[in-house]
Amino acid sequence: METFSTSIFKTETIKLADTEELIVRGGRDQFHLLEQAFAGIKQIGVIGWGSQGPAQAQNLKDSLADSDIRVAVGLRTGSASMAKAREAGFNEEAGTLGEMYDIAAKSDLVILLISDAAQAENYQRVFDAMRDGATLGLSHGFLLGHLTSVGQSFPKNINVIGVCPKGMGPSVRRLYVQGKEVNGAGINCSFAVEQDIDGRATDLALGWAVAIGAPYIFKTTLRNEYCSDIFGERSILLGAVHGIVESLYRRYVMRDNMSEAEAFTASVENITGIISKTISHDGILAVYEKLDADDKKIFENIYSQSYGPAMDILLEIYDEVSSGNEIRSVVMAGQRFSRYPMGRIDGTRMWQVGEKVRASRPEQEAPVNAFTAGMYCATMMAQLDLLIEKGHCLSEVCNESVIEAVDSLNPYMHYKGVAYMVDNCSVTARLGSRKWAPRFDYNLSQQALVAYDNGADVNDELINAFKNHKVHAALATCATLRPSVDISLSDAD
Repeated sequence: METFSTSIFKTETIKLADTEELIVRGGRDQFHLLEQAFAGIKQIGVIGWGSQGPAQAQNLKDSLADSDIRVAVGLRTGSASMAKAREAGFNEEAGTLGEMYDIAAKSDLVILLISDAAQAENYQRVFDAMRDGATLGLSHGFLLGHLTSVGQSFPKNINVIGVCPKGMGPSVRRLYVQGKEVNGAGINCSFAVEQDIDGRATDLALGWAVAIGAPYIFKTTLRNEYCSDIFGERSILLGAVHGIVESLYRRYVMRDNMSEAEAFTASVENITGIISKTISHDGILAVYEKLDADDKKIFENIYSQSYGPAMDILLEIYDEVSSGNEIRSVVMAGQRFSRYPMGRIDGTRMWQVGEKVRASRPEQEAPVNAFTAGMYCATMMAQLDLLIEKGHCLSEVCNESVIEAVDSLNPYMHYKGVAYMVDNCSVTARLGSRKWAPRFDYNLSQQALVAYDNGADVNDELINAFKNHKVHAALATCATLRPSVDISLSDAD
């Protein structure tokens, strides 16, 4: 069990299947403790205005509104995001908006939320700007991975902590805003203490997580975080779901003679809609249990044929991430994109059909497609098994591979499309999806679908392992800690 101690927040031991973990519950009823958690912090500098920057800066500002702690945003000189930050209430006159290194130099807690590639390029200037005894905050373990790969380390005169929301930035902000009326609405966070020079790091990290709205907070390490996070982006969170729906859409049109709209509904809409909602509220096993007898047979068969091909790719991804290869590829890509910007994927026929399907979506959702569900659940379960095998705690496994998908990313994909997500998420995630989605598509098409069509037998051992998997009990516990409201989306998002 990952243990930690805090003199400010109440800890709680939860049982996740056959393990126990120590957590802290967040919520607005904890906001009165924030000044204690941030003792000695006069200014929090949020550096960057990408996905997480706007959400965390605004949430921190709102949560600390009754305190003397200032939240300031630091951006590159001439950044187009300066205007957006001003619209959100930050400005130069009040000292809450300025040049990134100046803000870093004046802040006691520097939350570095610039892109991964930009962190790799600019980390030394950030370190040089920070004062002795200050705290560096990260929402991703990428920088640790990069430093390790180039034989460098964090300066010894600062604290280094991580608070990592298990959802995209807009979700972090949207659920926080919704939580103004309902206590406990937000995105779960992991936290990590990489370097603690004065004994305050754990309380600082927990205070930061509570302030941005986390319903519950669990401990990890920055290494485990970047391994699971970068791996997750390339697999079930984005790359795998992208590859799965491409494969299924093509099959439904070409083999099953569905119309293009029917194929899109049976593949993309099914995963991002009814399947995700079922998993979110009732767990993965419920997707199977709610099927009728004939559909259960279909689910079991395609699950049996999909698990192995999915696991092949997942193992390769994890090796590439843990070895540092994926981190190096992100850094190199950042250098290329200054000359050759990344292209878009949303112009192909499938995604154009998707726009029309979403525009004419009926009020009553289509029922779960057993074939789609079997392939998707097999891939998700393979990912869970791999992370457990690699030693990740169950909180991290459940949040990174299930909760983040069904409570944050998939709802956005359902609202705006998988292609929209692939084209508009972080550079690291976009790279991962483009690189690995075709691998999932090919492996599942060439192995799982062929085996199914050739009449391969159901793997009873694999199905029994699915039915009796300990993750179902763990997710049932996590469900009691989920956001108190479902995320609501609108044209403003």
